Amino acid sequence: MKKIVLLLSFIVILPVFSFDIKYGNASDLYNKINPAIVSIDSHFKGGVSCGTGCVIDDNGTILTSAHILEDGNDIVVTMSNGQDYKAKIIKKIGDNKDIAVLKINAPYKLKTVKFGDSAKIKVGDSVYAIGNPFGFNGTLTKGIISRIDYFSNRIQTDAAINPGSSGGPLLNTHGEIIGINQAIYNPDNNISNIGIGFATPVNLVKEYLNE
Repeated sequence: MKKIVLLLSFIVILPVFSFDIKYGNASDLYNKINPAIVSIDSHFKGGVSCGTGCVIDDNGTILTSAHILEDGNDIVVTMSNGQDYKAKIIKKIGDNKDIAVLKINAPYKLKTVKFGDSAKIKVGDSVYAIGNPFGFNGTLTKGIISRIDYFSNRIQTDAAINPGSSGGPLLNTHGEIIGINQAIYNPDNNISNIGIGFATPVNLVKEYLNE
């Protein structure tokens, strides 16, 4: 039986923009987008659930996955420059939707990532993921869209995503969010990446945010 495992959320006890151009250089895309990528630590009794988020409004609104928040009531967002902020949950939609919106109060306008259009994606398109796998903050990986599951509303990609990458963006070559990384295929109970990852299409995320 196939087994799909949510990425979350590796558990640790110790503390652990808007673009119109197409980026031909992964380094240029990374340098523009990474300032808008954050790490998220949700503290709860017994440990910390860790994941990724992206800033979607310069006033401090952050999009992530609901499952990385666990039942934590002490959520800390760390910016790419190392600054920490306490975060408040604005919206949390669980189950298959698995989307959450956080808010932080920063003393300055933040860098943001722009939503793309997941209706325009095609199998074979190049994609990028930026996240915090296993706590390695600001990790960039590259791949393609391997498959589009229209029935389950999932984008399949071979861009490496691992525990700690949940909630991070799957980006097109314009640096726009086309999906939110959520899960990996896990046939042998090994939680590491095997080249089959899944993201929630951003158009579906937009619908959830407007509900």
